[in-house]
Amino acid sequence: MREYSVPATTEVGPGAALTDMLTENVEKHGDDVGLRVQRNGRWEDVTWREFGEQVAGVAKGLVAAGVQPGDRVALQAKTRYEWPLLDFAIWTAGAVTVPVYETSSPDQVAWILADSGAVAAVVERAEHAAAVDSVREQAPDLGPLYVIEDDAVATLTAAGAAVPDSELTARRATLDADSLATLIYTSGTTGRPKGCELTHGNFLFEIDNGITLLERFLGKDGSVLLFIPLAHVLARVLQVGAVKTRTVTGHTPDVKNLLEDLGAFRPSFVLAVPRVFEKVYNSAKAKAEADGKGRIFDRAATVAVEWSRAQDTGGAGLGLRIQHALFDRLVYGKLRAALGGRCQGAISGGAPLGERLGHFFRGIGVTVYEGYGLTETTAAASVNHDDALRIGTVGRPLPGVSFRIADDGEILIRGGVVMRGYWRNEQATAEAIDGEGWFHTGDIGEIDADGFLRITGRKKEILVTAGGKNVAPAVLEDRLRAHRLVSQCIVVGDQRPFIAALITLDAEALPLWLESKGKPADTPVARLVDDPDVRAELDAAVADANRAVSQAEAIKKYRVLATDFTEENGMLTPSLKLKRSVVVKEFDAEVEALYAR
Repeated sequence: MREYSVPATTEVGPGAALTDMLTENVEKHGDDVGLRVQRNGRWEDVTWREFGEQVAGVAKGLVAAGVQPGDRVALQAKTRYEWPLLDFAIWTAGAVTVPVYETSSPDQVAWILADSGAVAAVVERAEHAAAVDSVREQAPDLGPLYVIEDDAVATLTAAGAAVPDSELTARRATLDADSLATLIYTSGTTGRPKGCELTHGNFLFEIDNGITLLERFLGKDGSVLLFIPLAHVLARVLQVGAVKTRTVTGHTPDVKNLLEDLGAFRPSFVLAVPRVFEKVYNSAKAKAEADGKGRIFDRAATVAVEWSRAQDTGGAGLGLRIQHALFDRLVYGKLRAALGGRCQGAISGGAPLGERLGHFFRGIGVTVYEGYGLTETTAAASVNHDDALRIGTVGRPLPGVSFRIADDGEILIRGGVVMRGYWRNEQATAEAIDGEGWFHTGDIGEIDADGFLRITGRKKEILVTAGGKNVAPAVLEDRLRAHRLVSQCIVVGDQRPFIAALITLDAEALPLWLESKGKPADTPVARLVDDPDVRAELDAAVADANRAVSQAEAIKKYRVLATDFTEENGMLTPSLKLKRSVVVKEFDAEVEALYAR
């Protein structure tokens, strides 16, 4: 199939704006709990009225500081309670939020501040403030700077005490569906990031037509714990959608304490990238093996996958149902408890989860709904949901969205989720959005007969071997990363005689695995790159990945690196995408060694 559309379920009114949903919650549901904030190790309730009053206080402070309707205000912080508070305050002041990843370098911060023309900035801590101050001369429009850890909320609230409520009413009246809500700078695997212009209408279209597909989990009786960066559009949409659906929201900035936070918060729904689900699975498997119960876990995992697959073909037979019920008591219940005990579903985005993990999680009672989208499409343009679920795909288009597959396999998207354009970059906008309104994603995919989309690679990342074979590296890389010992990998082979790979080891997974092999748990990674047991594990992982492709596309050789690919060393973007050119340049000698005779 070359094109597929789903009719919209909701149209966004021309006068609608994101501030309307918070105003309605305050007026009609003011005493209901809207958010929870972690203070001194305890989760404390915040009602919609309390949240609305704090938003108004900060918005008045921004007005007093000289922020005008349409002005851009930068926001740099981890995922924390103050993030949505400041986001809604900026909108209430009639302004535009410009998210900055809290890990961004001073050079990246300088570019975003200068290109957006930000007139004010709110950052998380002193080192962020120092970075901003160090690049002020490159951002001539920048005025006041506030620091969250120096009580920016209280500072702004006090500064705006004399601003009347009528001023905020007037500011909100300047907003409509066509008003710019945010400039989100694409993290960029190459070149300077571009600012995606997302309007209030883009967000509302996404929420009204998309979030409703997950209403079984999202509503006044549901809760969600956010831990991926709110500077990323996917978490941001779910946060704003939670205000619309009155879903109680909590935030945790440090995934090192994620299991403890999940246990204390007990969400009904979570949002994560595939790496999180891979780690949940791999950690459970490693713990079972350490306790001498590896075979039981493996059988339980197989039954979960078989049970899930059976749901797509008429349901499980009696024998499989009995085994599934047994393992639900022995294994699956413990895995659900690790997610807080109430979690019934999750969204995964950013990269493919893989069919096996998708079926595994559905089999244990926590369905992971994969979706697909980009910053330019206000997060999800498609998603699996209860009424249209096909594991291994990224679902059908959202209501009001159309997909088309171009002649070269590129996925094109049209609908109310597509951005207005790139900020101050008409050429890039014209290259990305054609005259018919189709956004060219740069991704390669296919639509099946029922309208489900499957992603098969990136247009710019297709490798062409010396023999002329086109190879999509994502298929191999995604399967390799699913192995518990693999942290990152990159498939190479462009204009080379065969396909090869560079692989890094997962430092978190190694200690338990090393102990299971009778080796010191603190063995340095550098001493493991040629370890025969490690190589045996990776040989099996490569063989499994190769089963997904033809012989001509299969990995023939690989090397294990002592250094991981991370955001800190510049090899991953803030949204954890691989910077291929950086990695290949850094490890050029290792790549050449793969092809040395």
